[in-house]
Formats: sequence, structure tokens, C-alpha cells
Amino acid sequence: MPDFDLENFTHRLLAESLFYDLEYGLVGSVSLIDPETEREMYIASFMPDDGAFMIEEATAWEDPPELEDEEDVAYALATESTVHGTYEIPEVAANTVLTLAREHDLLPSVTVLFEDEEL
Repeated sequence: MPDFDLENFTHRLLAESLFYDLEYGLVGSVSLIDPETEREMYIASFMPDDGAFMIEEATAWEDPPELEDEEDVAYALATESTVHGTYEIPEVAANTVLTLAREHDLLPSVTVLFEDEEL
């Protein structure tokens, strides 16, 4: 049996998280979180209107969250961003997400949104 390939596993998991379900209007999104500042730094998702995968870099954030429950989101969500890149293939977007996470020591957070929610 071949050795477990953590790199391939992580890459595939990220690519599968960037999905779009036309029937239900669901969009998978991956955020990269800075654990020190507790802020969302990058957001990757499929943009149905463009037919492409987009990675955005956060430029402004909501106020730091006041956690009432341990299950609340433990980081400030981005309120504004600029386009870091667009990609036709989810695996290429996933590779960029993984590279950004490594370069900036960021942690992932996966969210599923309904298409009519703000992306």
C-alpha cells in the first residue's frame, strides 16, 4: 500500500470544498484565517455569474466578534476585498489557496452558502 500523501489529500479536500450545486444553489467557500489577528484574510469560492473560481484578499473587516457561544465564528469576517485571482479549474484555485495558507501561516474555514446569499 502506498504511503499516505498529505499534500494530495489536502489539495483534493480544498478543491472539493470549492463547489457549486446548480440544483440547490449551494456554493462552497474556503476562507483563510489569520489566527493571530483573528481575521478572514482570503476568501475562495465559485462565482456562478462568472463561471469561474475566485480568490479575494480581504481589505476591511467587521468589528471583532463578541463570542456568546463557543460555536460562534471566532474571527472577524471580511467586509471588503480585492480580487487576488480567478481560475477556471478548482484544482488550480485550491493550489493557490494552499500556497497562500503556507506563505502566511493561515488556517482554513469552510462555509456553504446559498447562491442568493451575498458571496
